[in-house]
Amino acid sequence: MGSANKSSTDRKARIEEMRRAEQARERRNRVLTIAASVVVVAGLVVGGVVLVRSQDDKGSDTAAASDSSGKGKFVTGKDGVKTWEGKLSRNHVNKAVKYASEPPVGGDHNQVWMNCNGDVYTEQLNNTNAVHSLEHGAVWVTYNADAKKADIDALAAKVKKTPYTLMSPMDDQKDPIMLSAWGHQRTVTGASDPNVDTFFRKFVQGEQTPEPGAACTNGLSK
Repeated sequence: MGSANKSSTDRKARIEEMRRAEQARERRNRVLTIAASVVVVAGLVVGGVVLVRSQDDKGSDTAAASDSSGKGKFVTGKDGVKTWEGKLSRNHVNKAVKYASEPPVGGDHNQVWMNCNGDVYTEQLNNTNAVHSLEHGAVWVTYNADAKKADIDALAAKVKKTPYTLMSPMDDQKDPIMLSAWGHQRTVTGASDPNVDTFFRKFVQGEQTPEPGAACTNGLSK
């Protein structure tokens, strides 16, 4: 009888011990589950913050890129052509750009180019669109109020028969008539200046072109 009572007591003790062990396991599992949930939520929060900061940084880069055409300077060669020494950025932006020269010879620009298939414009262009044309390998002929009408007419006739060129007035430029390509620029004395043909031969779709063969049609036409 005493042996039976002892066996029953031992069994109850083992069952109680098993219950306590099971309860301890359940508590540990609850703690681990809560801890895992906290880690997941924290990871999502951190990931969201990183993503937002990344997007903000990209926005900041774009804003900074639109502030100038790049750090550098013009160096004039023996042939009279000024070459931009320094990196010219090529980001697409939707805001005004403060260029280092007038007319500009490269830098951040609008995603839409000016048509440059021998197009002659009678109004001043948005520089950001014209710079995109230079990126496509166009030569841009510009003139101010001091240019002679005969020269303007003769240059317009030349541009109209030359693909990958465009022409427009530029009120703020220093000299009466200027020719610009991506990273290159020069002043000419008039339509009969032999440097006009030389510049066209060298820079219309020349080696300086960042995007050779890119379209000069289906863009913006003033």
